[in-house]
Amino acid sequence: QVQLVESGGGLVQAGGSLRLSCAGARRTFSNYGMGWFRQAPGKEREFVAGISWSGGMTYYADSVKGRFTISRDNAKNTVSLQMNSLKPEDTAVYYCATDRRGFRMIITTLVYEYQYWGQGTQVTVSS
Repeated sequence: QVQLVESGGGLVQAGGSLRLSCAGARRTFSNYGMGWFRQAPGKEREFVAGISWSGGMTYYADSVKGRFTISRDNAKNTVSLQMNSLKPEDTAVYYCATDRRGFRMIITTLVYEYQYWGQGTQVTVSS
């Protein structure tokens, strides 16, 4: 079992910013791509952003492209999600997750391709 711990969620007004962080305890953290997902009440969990194991490749959902930035620091076993220009529709519980396959050459957006998940952090954007 790999422990992932998210932090940084909270309440913010529309147009504001938040930065989410995810800390991993796995010694091979740098071998795996990471993803951020979110789940709003009554909706399915959806892909938000992903980053390759090396950090050299990123991919975003169309709904957040240009507003969110994913990054990672393999020396610190952390992955972050900088969220700017937040909208009320960004309100959800945000989860970080680890790709189940190491050294994958693409970024997968599929929930079942991610093996370990954090407990989630609530992001609420008020209008």
